[in-house]
Amino acid sequence: MLLLAFDTATPAVTAAVHDGTTVLAETDQVDARRHGELLLPAIDRVLQSAGVDKRLLTGIAVGVGPGPYTGLRVGLVTAAALGHALDLPVYGVCTLDAIAHQARTEGLTGPFTVATDARRKEVYWASYDADGRRAEGPGVDRPAELSPCPRAVGAGALLYPDTFPGAHGPEHVSAGALAAFAAAELAAGRELLPNAPLYLRRPDAQVPAGYKAVLPA
Repeated sequence: MLLLAFDTATPAVTAAVHDGTTVLAETDQVDARRHGELLLPAIDRVLQSAGVDKRLLTGIAVGVGPGPYTGLRVGLVTAAALGHALDLPVYGVCTLDAIAHQARTEGLTGPFTVATDARRKEVYWASYDADGRRAEGPGVDRPAELSPCPRAVGAGALLYPDTFPGAHGPEHVSAGALAAFAAAELAAGRELLPNAPLYLRRPDAQVPAGYKAVLPA
């Protein structure tokens, strides 16, 4: 197994190469406005750092959100294009699952919640059981609408201490953790998600209702 993994569902642009056992190379840069500019150079960097020819890859793992439309589509389109060009399978991973996997790897135990910043005073969230498996979500809500979550990680949790007291990092997703999660799921024979976005919101742009026709009937 030789996976290229990346995610653009949070302000972090992150990419990694994973050999099924360990992360061979990883890069992370937090810049919410430059996903399209930063992703391909990041991919090139990790491939060079790992000493891996892209033609030797066996698959691509990409974070499918939830996340904002503009940033998220950069990763999904890039994954689709690379998968087509290299004839590789593309595996979708819920970004919150990847953050949860990283938190567990860093020693977090017991049930907990992952929350990322959804803007508009909302968070994307999911809850996980003591084994780190997703128990509820993903969803998008105002923090005040959620029950208090004393054990939580993610940038969204850090923004709202009243709902997420004691929240801590990891703040954003790590492509290394995303790759490790995908590799473990594949090795266990479990299916991953398709390369399709988890937006959870209706788009901001709407077709206006009740507009007047400008052409004669």
